[in-house]
Amino acid sequence: MSNAVPAPDEFQDPLENYEPKQFNDPLEKALVEEEIGTIRHEPFTTISPDTLVHEAVEKLAGLGVACLLVAEDDKLVGVFSDRDVLSKVVLEFDEVKDRCVRDVMTTNPIYVYEDDSAVTALSVMVICGYRHVPVLDLNDKLVGIISPQRVTDFLQRYFG
Repeated sequence: MSNAVPAPDEFQDPLENYEPKQFNDPLEKALVEEEIGTIRHEPFTTISPDTLVHEAVEKLAGLGVACLLVAEDDKLVGVFSDRDVLSKVVLEFDEVKDRCVRDVMTTNPIYVYEDDSAVTALSVMVICGYRHVPVLDLNDKLVGIISPQRVTDFLQRYFG
C-alpha cells in the first residue's frame, strides 16, 4: 500500500460517480430534501430586550404562545419562553417584574436557517431539547420560528 499523493493530473473527483440517495419513504425524502422554509414558521412575535419582564409575561399570556423571540434590528439576541418564566421569573416575580427581559431571557439561542433541511429543525428539537427553534435567513435576519405544532403539520402531509 502506497501513501504517495497522486500527481495533480491524476486527480479523480470523488463525486464523479455519485449516485443520489434513493428514498423508499416520501416522509424520509421530505425530511432530507425539503428546506425548513417549507415548514410554516410564521407568524412569530418579537420583543425588544428592553421590554419589561411583566410586559413580556402579559404578552405570552395574551397571545397564548409559549415563546417570544427577542430581537434588535431584526437580529436574534435571545428567546423568552414559558420555561424562562417558570425557572427565572415566577418565584421572584416581584423582584424581576420591572427589569428588562435581557436579564432573564435565554441568550445565544440555537437557531436554524430557512434553507437547512427539515430534519435539521427536528434534530435541534430532539437533541437540544428545545420546543421552539428560531429561523433565520442567510443574512441572519430573523424570519420565523418552528414549533412542535408546525412540525406536526409538516409531517402530517406525508401520512395518508
